[in-house]
Amino acid sequence: MATGSPSIAFDTPVELTAVSELPHFGVPEQPSAVIPAERWEVLTRVVNVVIAGIALLVLAPICVLVAIVVKLTSPGPVFYTQTRVGADRRWNRTTALNERRIEDLGGQPFTILKFRSMRTDAEANGQAVWATKHDARVTPVGRVLRKTRLDELPQLINVLRGEMNIVGPRPERPSIVVRLRNDIPEYPFRHRVKPGITGWAQINHSYDSCLEDVRKKVHFDLEYIANQSLWFDFKIMVLTLPVMLFRKGAH
Repeated sequence: MATGSPSIAFDTPVELTAVSELPHFGVPEQPSAVIPAERWEVLTRVVNVVIAGIALLVLAPICVLVAIVVKLTSPGPVFYTQTRVGADRRWNRTTALNERRIEDLGGQPFTILKFRSMRTDAEANGQAVWATKHDARVTPVGRVLRKTRLDELPQLINVLRGEMNIVGPRPERPSIVVRLRNDIPEYPFRHRVKPGITGWAQINHSYDSCLEDVRKKVHFDLEYIANQSLWFDFKIMVLTLPVMLFRKGAH
């Protein structure tokens, strides 16, 4: 992970990758003023459950095929599980007076599900490491799964559990969250909503491999949060398809 703070400022315009023609809504000049746009959360939950349920049924044959290929081509489990940090329900103090945590991780921890795309010894020392573009720890099959985003399909189960939405900021592991919220003051505000399988940052920027990449993604995450809506979610879902099928935008 990077040890120094990059020169890019939070509100410095960022260059988009492959989707620069998309409209952008902007965020308040003061990031602390980013408050999730109001929307009917009950309807949002229903829509997410319906989409996740239908997607799991339709994609079940693909999931079975991916599971078989992963098992046959690399020793180890089919699924990869890891603790990630979810939504922070305490940021709005008026609705969190009765909530207590032994340790402040920045949000509610949960176990994320993925098809395994790396060797089982990828983090043998237990240290969190950012993935790189040509990461040697990724298996040949895993490289295809990552490029097509098929490794993320099991997270539809996380959506059914209520831990994630289809669209939202990508969740990170606790150790990385602790580091990033110290290096990037705006980072904690992205936890004001549920994390997602895909998001505004994912269709506008590639995998983050350094602190500067994270700063750019945080800008997009806060832009999404300040303007969230079901219509915006549907748009992001549609824009995610060319990223998966044609490797446009994020990769």
